Amino acid sequence: MAKQLPLFVEKDEDGFYIVECPVLEGCYAQGKTLDEALKNIREVIQLILRETESREVLKSYRPKELSLHTITL
Repeated sequence: MAKQLPLFVEKDEDGFYIVECPVLEGCYAQGKTLDEALKNIREVIQLILRETESREVLKSYRPKELSLHTITL
């Protein structure tokens, strides 16, 4: 069964895209383009899910709602 995971994407000052999956500890990737960064995060997720603990986290992940908010300081 396919599982949807949230991703945070930022574009840094050098123009690179940084992607994080907050559900899985240490799950980060980057790329020169958004497509490259998303391809890279998919590979990182697949590697992380080789660990039993990460698979258990994914099994129990069932959010009812997700939202992203920002504030200006």
